[in-house]
Amino acid sequence: MPPQIAPPFGYQEVVPLLKTHRLRLPAAGEVPEFLRRANAVPISHTEFQPAAREYAIVFTTGDEGKTYAAVAVLGITAGENLFFADGAWAGGVYVPAYARRYPFCMARVTLNQVQQQDRLICVEKSALDEAAGEPMFDAAGKPVEKWRGIERLLTEYEADLERSREMCAVLAD
Repeated sequence: MPPQIAPPFGYQEVVPLLKTHRLRLPAAGEVPEFLRRANAVPISHTEFQPAAREYAIVFTTGDEGKTYAAVAVLGITAGENLFFADGAWAGGVYVPAYARRYPFCMARVTLNQVQQQDRLICVEKSALDEAAGEPMFDAAGKPVEKWRGIERLLTEYEADLERSREMCAVLAD
């Protein structure tokens, strides 16, 4: 049975990132499609200070208070992102890491019905573009400079999310 990868909120279909992939990356300030109509976006605890300058931060639960997650409020009504205008994130406003990491993510993998401890670096399948996309690794399989920054963002954000989950577990208690 092949491993099953659960895409995170907003992602459609993610696949493991391969060194041979070429990707169509969003332009600076470009907002992922799913966030254009999202009224909240997940944030980590180290983002609280910069995010609080722009957004209300709330703790939400989807399981009747067993667990919580921190989100930055983007709008009041469903489908409303007040920080998306003219095809981009509002100028001069902090962009949460969840949006900046797109189309990449770290995903949990289930193998033989067992969730694996380690996470896998994945990419939104629709971002794959073998013809016109950018490589993240050179022909020898070494990371290009652009990938180093993306990998650092993914690694730091994922570690920070884990600390945020621990903090929210204390809140749930």
